[in-house]
Amino acid sequence: MGVLMIILAIILLYTIVPYIISRCLGLGVLRKDKAKTGVAFTFDDGPDPKYTGQLLDLLKKHRIRATFFVVGSKAEKNPELILRMHNEGHLIGIHNYVHRSNWLMLPWTIRRDLEKSASIIEGITGERPIYYRPPWGLMNFFDYFLIGKFQFILWSKMFGDWRSKGGSEKIVRGILDNVKAGDIVLLHDSGETWGANEDAPTYTIEGLKHVFRTLQKQGVHCTRIDEIAGKKLHIRQSHI
Repeated sequence: MGVLMIILAIILLYTIVPYIISRCLGLGVLRKDKAKTGVAFTFDDGPDPKYTGQLLDLLKKHRIRATFFVVGSKAEKNPELILRMHNEGHLIGIHNYVHRSNWLMLPWTIRRDLEKSASIIEGITGERPIYYRPPWGLMNFFDYFLIGKFQFILWSKMFGDWRSKGGSEKIVRGILDNVKAGDIVLLHDSGETWGANEDAPTYTIEGLKHVFRTLQKQGVHCTRIDEIAGKKLHIRQSHI
């Protein structure tokens, strides 16, 4: 019984306690722009050879700069998309080397994979990323020791766009009815991860066509995460 209690306490300390600290209390993470300077659109799980290019075309058309939290192994396979993101003024952050929960990974594995992902992106763009969004936004206890080398980014609004159900209308109504200045919006440019529908980004991109037109008419400013965080990439080039 004593051993089971110790194991349970370790599991709680490694997973649930960091969840409460980060997701409920917002300590050590950025979830929202308190200055309410604009809306930050962020995209996870790419780059995707089918959808990311389409999304970049749309962002370019509307002159919107976004933030991409990319999977290192996908960046390695699609360097041209990473370079295009960078050249077109988007911010590139890390979503780890593989899309796996930090609750199921050892601390040194996460650190190794973050370093590997950062090196891949730096090798393509010449700039080392410092912004990190863990898969599913789940942090473990030891992730807090990485603060200072990375800034952890979560979100204030998400609309289940990894599922096809609801189509593009779910995206349109969800964003236009709920998003306000200061929000960090979580969306996806790949449907290859566990629990997602492969064609889901089709509806996200289609919905954003209407969303971006409407926001521009309303004069809403779309911003990058580093503008909210107040830390420009070029001043944080030190290696992990």
